[in-house]
Amino acid sequence: MKILVQGKTQGIILKSQHSINFLGTVDKKTGIISDKNHELFDKSIKDSILVFPNGVGSSVGAYTIYSIKSNNAAPLAMICQKADLTVATGCALANIPLVIVTDEEFSSLQTGQKISLDTESSNPIKFL
Repeated sequence: MKILVQGKTQGIILKSQHSINFLGTVDKKTGIISDKNHELFDKSIKDSILVFPNGVGSSVGAYTIYSIKSNNAAPLAMICQKADLTVATGCALANIPLVIVTDEEFSSLQTGQKISLDTESSNPIKFL
């Protein structure tokens, strides 16, 4: 596990097996996935622990993540398999905790599980 943006929170996982293009997929006012072709279509990322493989798309997606946070519609934290510049920059700007996990750790995280995330702990992800 690699910590990219520090933080401490707890919440319910919302997981996607598919990449997320924040610019084209997420409504920046509501945090709802608006892409009909995405598996999380019509679901809100607000106040979730968002778990997904990686971000894709334009660097403007970082500003979208910041906008989602500014509109109080952001996830509490993000957990990815691969660090990409858009998500890392967006989370840093918006102060959203971001960790990168191994494939095995990614597989163990499922929608609906309640976890705590504390990047300063020796065991940053704990199931509640």
